[in-house]
Amino acid sequence: MANSRYLSAEERRAVTVDTVVALAAEENPSEITTAAIAARMKVTQGALFRHFPSKDAIWQTVMEWVSERLLARTERAARDAASPLAALEAMFFAHIDFIARHPGVPRMMFGELQRGADTPARKLARTLIARYAARLETVLEAGKAQGEIATEIDSAAAAVLFIGTIQGLVMQALISGDMAAMRDRTPAVFAIYRRGLLPR
Repeated sequence: MANSRYLSAEERRAVTVDTVVALAAEENPSEITTAAIAARMKVTQGALFRHFPSKDAIWQTVMEWVSERLLARTERAARDAASPLAALEAMFFAHIDFIARHPGVPRMMFGELQRGADTPARKLARTLIARYAARLETVLEAGKAQGEIATEIDSAAAAVLFIGTIQGLVMQALISGDMAAMRDRTPAVFAIYRRGLLPR
């Protein structure tokens, strides 16, 4: 990391996001304090709060980063695919790869969605899932139009199943502590999902 004394405001926020995601991979995200974030960054809490007015503001920025990166990565994967069904597969693998590289992300997502308060970060997590599902439905509908996917498939339900399948893989990886196993299982798991979409 560059000398933190000379980071711009934008660079400081980026380093803060990286720090929170890294800490979330190591401990319960709800127990991460601003003191722990500042200590990992080797700055004072005062320096941290010059860029973020509160801990909730830090969490909101992290969730914005997650949303932007995940949606951009899966969109890029879909755009480079040869067909809608291939796009779904590329999105599935890109999503798993993103989580494997940033294991703190799902821990934060699950944590935010379980919070009682409707925080800005929780709203962002909800919006991310809704936007992602909508994008999946568009790809599924394109697959139907091209004859790759059975026309009787409920696209909204198929999008929920797509996301839920990934969440299941992630949850098992978090429980076992073996993110590599999640990647190893991805091809076989997607093959089962894919088979359910094909015309009979």
